[in-house]
Amino acid sequence: MKFILAKKGPMTRVFGEDGLVRAATILKTDGVVVTQAKTAEGKDGYSAVQVGFGARKTKNISKAVLGHTKDKGFATIREFRGADAAEVGTAIDASVFAVGDTIAVSGLSKGGGFAGVVKRHGFHGGPRSHGQKHSEHAPGSIGGSGGRAGGRVAKGMRMAGRLGQDRITVKNLKVLAVDAVAGEIIVSGAVPGNRGTLLEVVSA
Repeated sequence: MKFILAKKGPMTRVFGEDGLVRAATILKTDGVVVTQAKTAEGKDGYSAVQVGFGARKTKNISKAVLGHTKDKGFATIREFRGADAAEVGTAIDASVFAVGDTIAVSGLSKGGGFAGVVKRHGFHGGPRSHGQKHSEHAPGSIGGSGGRAGGRVAKGMRMAGRLGQDRITVKNLKVLAVDAVAGEIIVSGAVPGNRGTLLEVVSA
């Protein structure tokens, strides 16, 4: 399994050999370093590769994490289960992927703040008729006594609340170009999050 951590860059477009133009996203990575290799036979009981990405000041990192990473100030540590065993200290760059690879990209979606039911769930809202003043975005009945939930609000009821900031995985994206020198991978389509969002890229 191929994998890497990257940050979302700007979107662009790529002209294919067939003459068609495709929307694409640039993923930027400055390299990933293996910090630990776990095996099913070891004390962890499962196989995985733990990697460090990015950089930050060591004064902002706990001593436990610094000791684990040999005093390297990684901004992020992530783990990829099922990955092939790798030696600690091995660097992984954009060249691990090739043009034509099918990948899946995971990350946090954009946050939309506190939103009502019309924006958050696509409710139609109330009628725009005479007599309606402030209820266009009202959610309507949510249950009540004698209803299906027996006088309480049913679990999972769609209501107003925080919008976005969910972990999203977009599958079946294609690698359109790889620039190992610049540390960039261009993938087809859109990926979750704002610019700068940390993304996990794995081969499908």
